[in-house]
Parts: sequence; structure tokens; C-alpha cells
Amino acid sequence: MTTRTEPGDGRSDPGLSAIMSERRRLTNLGYRLLGSLADAEDVVQETYARWYAMSAREQRAIESPGAWLMTVASRICLNLLGSARARRETYVGDWIPEPLPEPTEWITGRSGAGGTDPADRVTLDESVTMAFLVVLDAMTPAERVAFVLHDVFRYPFGEVAEIVGRTPAACRQLASSARRRIRSAQSPAGPSAGQAGIVRQFRTAWEARDIDALIRLLDPDAVATADGGGLAVTHLHPIVGSEQIARAYAEIARVSGGHTTFLECTVNGLPGLVTRQDGSLSTVFAFEIVDDRIRHIWAVRNPEKLRPWRIS
Repeated sequence: MTTRTEPGDGRSDPGLSAIMSERRRLTNLGYRLLGSLADAEDVVQETYARWYAMSAREQRAIESPGAWLMTVASRICLNLLGSARARRETYVGDWIPEPLPEPTEWITGRSGAGGTDPADRVTLDESVTMAFLVVLDAMTPAERVAFVLHDVFRYPFGEVAEIVGRTPAACRQLASSARRRIRSAQSPAGPSAGQAGIVRQFRTAWEARDIDALIRLLDPDAVATADGGGLAVTHLHPIVGSEQIARAYAEIARVSGGHTTFLECTVNGLPGLVTRQDGSLSTVFAFEIVDDRIRHIWAVRNPEKLRPWRIS
């Protein structure tokens, strides 16, 4: 199937399959820039709407439809990032990027998601780990777009400049500033298999309410951040320190009692945990592990961010 034709133009129409094959790449871009799969999919829909709002002649005049789609999606994301900062001012508690579901549990390899999984449309690498997305979220919109387009998607600064509306030299500075932020905030992570073992030990100690074991697994300066968005009960402010986190999580285990079950699932490419309460998915946990200690825990409880998760 191709787009409609108009007389008087011998240039072939961009095929529908070629245009739609860009969807995965556009979703990759939108998720990294916005930290939300739902928002990324909205951006993709808006990008395609703008493409199909053009006449066939206008479409055929575009030398590289894929590049055009990426440029439009980037500009939409840039505008959304500006308005997102204003929305965050009224957000209840801390905002955490939307966790990306995967179709398997890392302990068994068994499929845990029903239907088409959104993760199938997002390539998992270090640029979608929760730790990476949290650092991206602290950047200015221009920094974030310049860095992601250049360092992740390998766009030359000349093209980045056209999208961001700044000079290539300014975009180079923006990307350099973003790299410094990432280097200062992140430490090299260990192998995924080792991280899985630590997350499993954390789960076991948590279920047993073993405060001493939890403290040993946590970095002394660990931080636990939760996101309920005002729609789920959670800690409104980050918990800092291994002992404080251990005691808080032991209390959570005591209160939830036998109503909570755990699944060891991959979250944004790394070992994480998912909890269910009374049969319903309640929380997704992502971890940052450095030197065999948990340095950061992100607990997402906002039900709007958990909609893509379908764990049977």
C-alpha cells in the first residue's frame, strides 16, 4: 500500500511500510526524551498525523522521510519538555520516569506479559536504565535533546542545531554539559547476573523483615525514592541512608503482611522487582547497584505509570 498519488509528478510515493517502519525509532527517541512510554506513543501519533496531513506532492518532495519524522518528533518532544517542567511543580511527591516493562522474569525466563509488550518497541541499552533516565530528567530540555540526538542517535551537531534552534557550537556545548552531568551522577554498574543476585537477596531480607541484612545490602548513603503521584500511598520524600531505608521497608513489609507477593522482573533492562497486593500489581522497583551495594531504589506506584505492565 502506498500514499495517494497526484498527476504530474513522476517521483514515487514513500511506501506506507517504509514510513511505518520508523515507528520503533521514533518511540525510542520519545521515551528517552520524555521518560514516559505513554507520552512517547502520543508523540509518535502526532508525528504521523503531521506527515499524513501533507499532500502526496509535499510528501514526495521530502528527500528523507525518516529524517523528517525524527526532526518533527524531536521538536514535539522539545516543546513537551518545556511544559512538563511546569506540570511537575504541581505533581504530588517525586516524579520518576515511567518504568519500561519487559516480557520475561529474570529468575525463570518465563513470559510475564500478556499481548504485545511495549518493550518490543524500545531498544534496551544503558540509555534506558532508570539511573540514566533520572539524570536525563534533571537536564534542561535543550541539553537533553542535544545529548540524546547526538550521543545516542549519532546525529551530527549541524542537524541537531536545526532541531534545537541553536548554533552547532552551542549544541556541542549542551551535549558536553550533559555528559558531565552523567559522569558525575553515575558509576559503572556490575554484571547483570551479579545485580540479580543482590536484588534477590534484598527481596529475601525484605520479606523476612531482616533489618541487619537489608543494611548490609544497601550503600550507607543509599536513597529510596517513591512515585505515587498522589494516586497511591507512598513516602512523599526520598529516604536517605541504609538504616533509615531498611527500617522503612521493614515497616512496609509488616503493614502489608501476607497480602504482597513478589516477582523478579527485568525493569528498564536491569533486574528489578514487581509487587502485587491482593492480586493486583501495585509497585515496580528499579535499582542502581554499585560495588555490590544498592545505591538507589526507585519505587513507582502511580497506577497511571503502571498501565503497560500486565503480569499474569
